Amino acid sequence: MKIETIAIHAGNQANDSSGAVIQPITMATTFKRGEDGGYPGGYIYSRSSNPNRTALENVLAKLEGGSVAAAFSSGNAAGMSVFQTLKPGNHIIAPDDMYHGLRNQLKNLFADTLEFDFIDVNDQAVLESHIKPNTKLIWLETPSNPLLKVTDIKMVIGVARQHHIKVVCDNTFATPVCQQPLALGADLVMHSTTKYFGGHSDLMGGALIAAHDDEWWQKIKQVHEYGGAIPSPHDCYMLVRSIKTLPYRMKGHVDNAMKLADFLEKQPQVEAVMYPGLASHPQHQIAKEQMLSFGGMLSFAVKGGEDAARKVINSLKIFTQATSLGGVESLIEHRASVEGPDTKTPKNLLRVSVGLENIDDLIEDITLSFSHL
Repeated sequence: MKIETIAIHAGNQANDSSGAVIQPITMATTFKRGEDGGYPGGYIYSRSSNPNRTALENVLAKLEGGSVAAAFSSGNAAGMSVFQTLKPGNHIIAPDDMYHGLRNQLKNLFADTLEFDFIDVNDQAVLESHIKPNTKLIWLETPSNPLLKVTDIKMVIGVARQHHIKVVCDNTFATPVCQQPLALGADLVMHSTTKYFGGHSDLMGGALIAAHDDEWWQKIKQVHEYGGAIPSPHDCYMLVRSIKTLPYRMKGHVDNAMKLADFLEKQPQVEAVMYPGLASHPQHQIAKEQMLSFGGMLSFAVKGGEDAARKVINSLKIFTQATSLGGVESLIEHRASVEGPDTKTPKNLLRVSVGLENIDDLIEDITLSFSHL
Protein backbone atom coordinates (compact mmCIF):
# COMPACT_ATOMS: atom_id res chain seq x y z
CA MET A 1 0.00 0.00 0.00
CA LYS A 2 1.09 3.57 -0.64
CA ILE A 3 1.63 5.90 2.29
CA GLU A 4 -1.77 7.66 2.03
CA THR A 5 -3.56 4.30 2.28
CA ILE A 6 -1.33 3.08 5.11
CA ALA A 7 -2.06 6.26 7.09
CA ILE A 8 -5.81 5.69 6.85
CA HIS A 9 -6.07 1.94 7.36
CA ALA A 10 -3.05 0.60 9.30
CA GLY A 11 -4.14 2.19 12.57
CA ASN A 12 -7.77 1.12 12.42
CA GLN A 13 -8.46 -2.23 14.09
CA ALA A 14 -12.25 -2.06 14.42
CA ASN A 15 -13.30 -5.60 15.27
CA ASP A 16 -16.10 -5.34 17.81
CA SER A 17 -19.60 -6.68 17.25
CA SER A 18 -21.20 -3.27 16.73
CA GLY A 19 -20.00 -2.87 13.16
CA ALA A 20 -18.30 0.45 13.94
CA VAL A 21 -15.97 1.50 11.13
CA ILE A 22 -13.62 3.27 13.58
CA GLN A 23 -11.86 1.53 16.45
CA PRO A 24 -13.34 2.60 19.82
CA ILE A 25 -11.30 3.90 22.74
CA THR A 26 -10.52 1.16 25.27
CA MET A 27 -10.04 2.92 28.60
CA ALA A 28 -9.62 -0.25 30.70
CA THR A 29 -6.41 -0.43 32.72
CA THR A 30 -6.65 -4.19 33.24
CA PHE A 31 -8.07 -7.13 31.29
CA LYS A 32 -9.95 -10.29 32.28
CA ARG A 33 -8.03 -13.53 32.59
CA GLY A 34 -9.29 -16.85 31.29
CA GLU A 35 -10.10 -19.94 33.32
CA ASP A 36 -6.56 -21.23 32.76
CA GLY A 37 -5.08 -17.97 34.07
CA GLY A 38 -4.11 -16.83 30.59
CA TYR A 39 -5.18 -13.76 28.67
CA PRO A 40 -7.46 -14.78 25.79
CA GLY A 41 -7.80 -11.22 24.54
CA GLY A 42 -4.05 -10.74 24.33
CA TYR A 43 -3.92 -7.91 26.86
CA ILE A 44 -2.84 -7.96 30.51
CA TYR A 45 -2.41 -4.41 31.80
CA SER A 46 -2.47 -1.11 29.91
CA ARG A 47 1.05 -0.10 30.92
CA SER A 48 2.23 -3.13 28.94
CA SER A 49 -0.18 -2.81 26.03
CA ASN A 50 -3.60 -1.51 25.08
CA PRO A 51 -5.72 -1.97 21.94
CA ASN A 52 -5.44 1.71 21.00
CA ARG A 53 -1.68 1.74 21.51
CA THR A 54 -1.33 -1.45 19.48
CA ALA A 55 -3.20 0.22 16.64
CA LEU A 56 -1.03 3.33 16.86
CA GLU A 57 2.20 1.34 16.95
CA ASN A 58 1.08 -0.67 13.94
CA VAL A 59 0.52 2.38 11.76
CA LEU A 60 3.75 4.03 12.97
CA ALA A 61 5.80 0.96 12.05
CA LYS A 62 4.22 0.66 8.62
CA LEU A 63 4.60 4.37 7.82
CA GLU A 64 8.34 4.24 8.52
CA GLY A 65 8.83 0.85 6.86
CA GLY A 66 9.88 -0.70 10.17
CA SER A 67 9.03 -4.05 11.73
CA VAL A 68 8.10 -2.81 15.24
CA ALA A 69 7.22 0.43 17.01
CA ALA A 70 6.72 1.72 20.54
CA ALA A 71 4.57 4.72 21.45
CA PHE A 72 5.68 6.94 24.34
CA SER A 73 4.22 9.76 26.38
CA SER A 74 6.59 12.29 24.74
CA GLY A 75 9.48 12.55 22.32
CA ASN A 76 11.84 13.12 25.24
CA ALA A 77 10.65 9.89 26.87
CA ALA A 78 11.32 8.03 23.63
CA GLY A 79 14.83 9.46 23.34
CA MET A 80 15.61 8.78 27.00
CA SER A 81 14.58 5.14 26.59
CA VAL A 82 17.28 4.73 23.94
CA PHE A 83 19.94 6.26 26.20
CA GLN A 84 18.80 4.04 29.08
CA THR A 85 19.62 0.88 27.11
CA LEU A 86 23.31 1.82 27.03
CA LYS A 87 25.81 0.61 29.61
CA PRO A 88 27.77 2.93 31.91
CA GLY A 89 30.84 4.19 30.10
CA ASN A 90 29.35 3.81 26.61
CA HIS A 91 30.03 6.67 24.19
CA ILE A 92 27.48 8.50 22.04
CA ILE A 93 28.21 10.71 19.02
CA ALA A 94 25.51 13.34 18.56
CA PRO A 95 25.08 16.33 16.21
CA ASP A 96 26.26 19.79 17.21
CA ASP A 97 22.81 21.10 16.25
CA MET A 98 20.72 18.70 18.34
CA TYR A 99 17.27 19.35 19.78
CA HIS A 100 18.04 21.03 23.09
CA GLY A 101 15.68 18.82 25.12
CA LEU A 102 17.60 15.66 24.27
CA ARG A 103 20.96 17.44 24.42
CA ASN A 104 20.10 18.59 27.95
CA GLN A 105 19.15 15.02 28.88
CA LEU A 106 22.65 13.87 27.98
CA LYS A 107 24.38 16.81 29.66
CA ASN A 108 22.31 16.87 32.85
CA LEU A 109 20.97 13.35 33.39
CA PHE A 110 23.56 11.06 31.82
CA ALA A 111 26.79 13.00 32.38
CA ASP A 112 27.88 10.66 35.17
CA THR A 113 27.16 7.45 33.29
CA LEU A 114 27.65 8.03 29.56
CA GLU A 115 30.27 9.74 27.42
CA PHE A 116 29.17 11.91 24.51
CA ASP A 117 30.50 14.32 21.90
CA PHE A 118 28.46 16.89 19.97
CA ILE A 119 30.09 17.23 16.55
CA ASP A 120 29.43 17.99 12.90
CA VAL A 121 28.32 14.45 12.03
CA ASN A 122 28.09 15.37 8.35
CA ASP A 123 31.88 15.81 8.16
CA GLN A 124 33.11 12.26 7.61
CA ALA A 125 36.66 12.99 8.78
CA VAL A 126 35.38 14.61 11.98
CA LEU A 127 32.95 11.74 12.53
CA GLU A 128 35.61 9.07 12.10
CA SER A 129 38.05 10.91 14.35
CA HIS A 130 35.55 10.83 17.23
CA ILE A 131 34.82 7.12 17.10
CA LYS A 132 36.20 5.28 20.14
CA PRO A 133 36.28 1.61 21.15
CA ASN A 134 33.36 2.33 23.51
CA THR A 135 31.26 4.22 20.92
CA LYS A 136 27.93 2.37 20.75
CA LEU A 137 25.53 4.92 19.28
CA ILE A 138 25.47 7.65 16.64
CA TRP A 139 22.47 9.94 16.99
CA LEU A 140 21.30 11.83 13.91
CA GLU A 141 18.78 14.63 13.55
CA THR A 142 18.11 15.59 9.97
CA PRO A 143 16.93 18.18 9.13
CA SER A 144 18.17 19.57 12.43
CA ASN A 145 16.51 21.86 14.93
CA PRO A 146 16.75 24.83 14.49
CA LEU A 147 19.45 25.30 11.81
CA LEU A 148 17.92 22.84 9.32
CA LYS A 149 21.25 21.10 8.72
CA VAL A 150 20.95 17.99 6.58
CA THR A 151 23.07 14.94 7.37
CA ASP A 152 24.10 12.40 4.74
CA ILE A 153 22.43 9.38 6.35
CA LYS A 154 23.98 6.81 4.01
CA MET A 155 27.48 8.17 4.68
CA VAL A 156 27.01 7.95 8.44
CA ILE A 157 25.53 4.44 8.12
CA GLY A 158 28.58 3.36 6.11
CA VAL A 159 30.96 4.62 8.80
CA ALA A 160 28.86 3.14 11.61
CA ARG A 161 28.69 -0.32 10.02
CA GLN A 162 32.48 -0.53 9.84
CA HIS A 163 32.60 -0.14 13.63
CA HIS A 164 29.40 -2.06 14.55
CA ILE A 165 27.75 1.08 15.92
CA LYS A 166 23.98 1.57 16.08
CA VAL A 167 22.43 4.59 14.33
CA VAL A 168 19.29 6.40 15.47
CA CYS A 169 17.68 9.16 13.41
CA ASP A 170 15.34 11.78 14.83
CA ASN A 171 12.92 12.13 11.91
CA THR A 172 10.54 14.60 13.60
CA PHE A 173 11.10 17.51 11.20
CA ALA A 174 10.72 15.35 8.09
CA THR A 175 8.15 12.66 9.01
CA PRO A 176 8.05 9.47 6.90
CA VAL A 177 6.19 11.45 4.24
CA CYS A 178 9.36 13.44 3.55
CA GLN A 179 12.14 11.03 4.56
CA GLN A 180 12.51 7.36 5.51
CA PRO A 181 15.77 6.74 7.41
CA LEU A 182 15.17 3.01 7.92
CA ALA A 183 15.16 2.53 4.16
CA LEU A 184 18.54 4.29 4.08
CA GLY A 185 19.99 1.89 6.66
CA ALA A 186 19.26 3.42 10.07
CA ASP A 187 18.59 1.01 12.93
CA LEU A 188 16.02 3.13 14.71
CA VAL A 189 13.85 6.19 14.02
CA MET A 190 12.60 8.55 16.71
CA HIS A 191 9.67 10.97 16.55
CA SER A 192 8.05 13.53 18.72
CA THR A 193 4.53 12.58 17.68
CA THR A 194 3.42 15.80 19.38
CA LYS A 195 4.43 17.54 16.17
CA TYR A 196 3.33 16.57 12.66
CA PHE A 197 1.77 13.23 13.57
CA GLY A 198 -0.57 14.98 16.02
CA GLY A 199 -0.75 17.95 13.71
CA HIS A 200 -3.12 20.11 15.78
CA SER A 201 -1.07 21.25 18.80
CA ASP A 202 -3.38 19.45 21.21
CA LEU A 203 -1.68 16.22 22.30
CA MET A 204 1.76 14.99 23.33
CA GLY A 205 3.58 11.80 22.41
CA GLY A 206 6.72 10.17 21.12
CA ALA A 207 7.67 7.07 19.18
CA LEU A 208 10.50 4.73 18.32
CA ILE A 209 10.37 2.55 15.21
CA ALA A 210 12.96 -0.16 14.60
CA ALA A 211 14.10 -1.88 11.46
CA HIS A 212 14.36 -5.21 13.31
CA ASP A 213 12.90 -6.83 16.41
CA ASP A 214 16.33 -7.70 17.76
CA GLU A 215 18.01 -7.90 21.17
CA TRP A 216 18.45 -4.12 21.35
CA TRP A 217 14.77 -3.57 20.60
CA GLN A 218 13.83 -5.94 23.40
CA LYS A 219 15.93 -3.83 25.79
CA ILE A 220 14.08 -0.72 24.61
CA LYS A 221 10.74 -2.46 25.15
CA GLN A 222 11.85 -3.43 28.65
CA VAL A 223 12.63 0.20 29.47
CA HIS A 224 9.30 1.16 27.90
CA GLU A 225 7.26 -1.27 30.00
CA TYR A 226 9.14 -0.95 33.27
CA GLY A 227 9.45 2.82 33.03
CA GLY A 228 5.81 3.27 32.06
CA ALA A 229 6.20 6.41 29.93
CA ILE A 230 3.18 5.54 27.82
CA PRO A 231 0.48 7.60 26.09
CA SER A 232 -3.10 7.28 27.27
CA PRO A 233 -5.63 5.32 25.18
CA HIS A 234 -7.31 8.62 24.34
CA ASP A 235 -4.05 10.15 23.08
CA CYS A 236 -3.36 7.01 21.04
CA TYR A 237 -6.83 7.27 19.51
CA MET A 238 -6.32 10.94 18.68
CA LEU A 239 -2.93 10.27 17.12
CA VAL A 240 -4.34 7.52 14.92
CA ARG A 241 -7.13 9.90 13.93
CA SER A 242 -4.66 12.65 13.04
CA ILE A 243 -2.30 10.35 11.14
CA LYS A 244 -5.06 9.62 8.62
CA THR A 245 -4.54 13.10 7.16
CA LEU A 246 -0.74 13.27 7.65
CA PRO A 247 0.30 12.70 4.02
CA TYR A 248 -2.06 15.36 2.73
CA ARG A 249 -1.24 17.84 5.49
CA MET A 250 2.47 17.41 4.79
CA LYS A 251 1.94 18.25 1.13
CA GLY A 252 0.42 21.57 2.19
CA HIS A 253 3.15 22.26 4.76
CA VAL A 254 5.89 21.55 2.22
CA ASP A 255 4.28 23.64 -0.51
CA ASN A 256 3.81 26.63 1.82
CA ALA A 257 7.31 26.30 3.28
CA MET A 258 8.93 26.28 -0.16
CA LYS A 259 7.03 29.37 -1.26
CA LEU A 260 7.77 31.20 1.99
CA ALA A 261 11.47 30.29 1.80
CA ASP A 262 11.64 31.59 -1.78
CA PHE A 263 9.99 34.83 -0.68
CA LEU A 264 12.23 35.33 2.35
CA GLU A 265 15.40 34.72 0.38
CA LYS A 266 14.59 37.74 -1.81
CA GLN A 267 13.94 40.17 1.06
CA PRO A 268 16.58 42.81 1.90
CA GLN A 269 15.78 42.51 5.63
CA VAL A 270 16.82 38.84 5.64
CA GLU A 271 20.41 37.80 6.22
CA ALA A 272 19.97 34.09 5.47
CA VAL A 273 17.25 31.47 4.99
CA MET A 274 17.72 27.88 6.13
CA TYR A 275 15.50 25.50 4.17
CA PRO A 276 16.70 22.28 2.49
CA GLY A 277 14.58 22.93 -0.59
CA LEU A 278 16.55 26.05 -1.52
CA ALA A 279 19.42 25.66 -3.98
CA SER A 280 21.41 27.95 -1.67
CA HIS A 281 21.21 25.47 1.22
CA PRO A 282 24.68 23.97 1.87
CA GLN A 283 23.33 20.41 1.83
CA HIS A 284 20.67 20.90 -0.83
CA GLN A 285 22.07 18.12 -3.02
CA ILE A 286 22.07 15.65 -0.13
CA ALA A 287 18.49 16.64 0.68
CA LYS A 288 17.47 16.05 -2.94
CA GLU A 289 18.99 12.59 -2.87
CA GLN A 290 17.65 11.30 0.46
CA MET A 291 14.45 13.24 1.09
CA LEU A 292 11.13 12.62 -0.63
CA SER A 293 10.23 16.28 -0.04
CA PHE A 294 11.78 19.08 2.00
CA GLY A 295 9.50 19.44 5.01
CA GLY A 296 7.49 22.27 6.54
CA MET A 297 10.15 23.83 8.80
CA LEU A 298 12.47 26.73 8.04
CA SER A 299 14.56 29.28 9.89
CA PHE A 300 15.73 32.70 8.84
CA ALA A 301 18.12 35.27 10.24
CA VAL A 302 17.07 38.91 10.35
CA LYS A 303 19.52 41.69 9.56
CA GLY A 304 20.04 44.00 12.53
CA GLY A 305 20.56 41.39 15.24
CA GLU A 306 18.32 40.22 18.05
CA ASP A 307 16.44 43.51 18.43
CA ALA A 308 15.40 43.45 14.77
CA ALA A 309 14.35 39.79 15.02
CA ARG A 310 12.17 40.56 18.03
CA LYS A 311 10.56 43.50 16.23
CA VAL A 312 9.62 41.20 13.39
CA ILE A 313 8.22 38.47 15.61
CA ASN A 314 6.26 40.92 17.78
CA SER A 315 4.66 42.58 14.74
CA LEU A 316 3.14 39.43 13.26
CA LYS A 317 -0.63 38.91 13.37
CA ILE A 318 -1.22 35.49 11.77
CA PHE A 319 1.93 33.71 12.91
CA THR A 320 1.72 32.78 16.59
CA GLN A 321 4.82 33.27 18.72
CA ALA A 322 5.04 29.89 20.44
CA THR A 323 7.19 26.83 21.00
CA SER A 324 6.58 23.54 19.16
CA LEU A 325 5.80 22.82 15.52
CA GLY A 326 3.81 20.73 13.11
CA GLY A 327 0.33 22.13 13.74
CA VAL A 328 -2.02 23.44 11.09
CA GLU A 329 -1.39 26.97 12.39
CA SER A 330 1.89 28.77 11.62
CA LEU A 331 4.20 29.22 14.60
CA ILE A 332 7.32 31.36 14.90
CA GLU A 333 9.86 31.49 17.67
CA HIS A 334 13.02 33.31 18.75
CA ARG A 335 14.83 30.02 19.29
CA ALA A 336 17.94 31.16 21.18
CA SER A 337 15.87 32.51 24.07
CA VAL A 338 14.21 29.10 24.50
CA GLU A 339 17.39 27.06 24.42
CA GLY A 340 19.08 28.81 27.33
CA PRO A 341 22.40 30.54 28.03
CA ASP A 342 24.58 27.85 26.40
CA THR A 343 22.75 28.03 23.06
CA LYS A 344 24.76 28.19 19.86
CA THR A 345 21.77 29.39 17.86
CA PRO A 346 22.27 32.88 16.38
CA LYS A 347 20.40 35.55 18.36
CA ASN A 348 18.84 36.95 15.18
CA LEU A 349 17.39 33.60 14.09
CA LEU A 350 13.65 32.94 13.94
CA ARG A 351 12.38 29.37 13.55
CA VAL A 352 9.15 28.93 11.62
CA SER A 353 6.70 26.05 11.55
CA VAL A 354 4.85 26.86 8.34
CA GLY A 355 1.19 26.05 8.70
CA LEU A 356 -1.68 25.44 6.29
CA GLU A 357 -3.06 28.97 6.02
CA ASN A 358 -3.22 30.57 2.59
CA ILE A 359 0.37 31.33 1.63
CA ASP A 360 -0.56 34.82 0.39
CA ASP A 361 -1.80 35.69 3.88
CA LEU A 362 1.39 34.40 5.45
CA ILE A 363 3.59 36.37 3.06
CA GLU A 364 1.55 39.52 3.63
CA ASP A 365 1.92 39.11 7.40
CA ILE A 366 5.70 38.79 7.10
CA THR A 367 5.86 41.73 4.69
CA LEU A 368 3.99 43.99 7.09
CA SER A 369 6.22 42.90 9.99
CA PHE A 370 9.33 43.83 7.97
CA SER A 371 7.92 47.33 7.55
CA HIS A 372 8.54 47.90 11.28
CA LEU A 373 12.31 47.58 10.82
